[in-house]
Amino acid sequence: MRKIKSLFTDSFHELRSLKTLAMSAMLLAIAVVLGFYTLQLTDYIKIGFAYIANELAGMMFGPAVGGVVGGLADLVKYLVKPTGPFFPGFTISGLLGGIIYGIVLYKKPLSMKRIIAANGLVTVLINLLLNTYWLTLLYGNTFVALLPARVVKQIIMLPIEVVLFYAVAKVLSRAHLFAGGGRVAKQ
Repeated sequence: MRKIKSLFTDSFHELRSLKTLAMSAMLLAIAVVLGFYTLQLTDYIKIGFAYIANELAGMMFGPAVGGVVGGLADLVKYLVKPTGPFFPGFTISGLLGGIIYGIVLYKKPLSMKRIIAANGLVTVLINLLLNTYWLTLLYGNTFVALLPARVVKQIIMLPIEVVLFYAVAKVLSRAHLFAGGGRVAKQ
């Protein structure tokens, strides 16, 4: 518990840096741009890649900054290109996703196992459980009715998201973007 508290403390201190604010703003802008390429398959199933920017924010600057970027990204994406009714639950999901990415990835050598853990936690806790619950509140369907299609989508998307994020992180690591934490571990 003490380690998680220190991760949040360190992450809040990151907000004092102009570099952190500028990079966070760029990651937020990237999330919004990637949001334009979200495929809305049904009211209940979307495929998008804006998570990459949120995951990078959590990895580079910790859970506090990752959460802020995740929450703001949801709000700005909705303002710029709404893909359905606004629902604050999804903003909470974005915030919590950024926090999870930050807890798992911040100030730690980056490895495929760690990325699988971070994305797996977000997939199960946020995408499958919390977002499905938000959809039941929003559209009135039962949780059990929505879950099977969402599980299939997440089973397909999880390996794609893991490999895609690892590739992006590896390229950015070679460019020495991740000073301190976020080093790519040898596989």
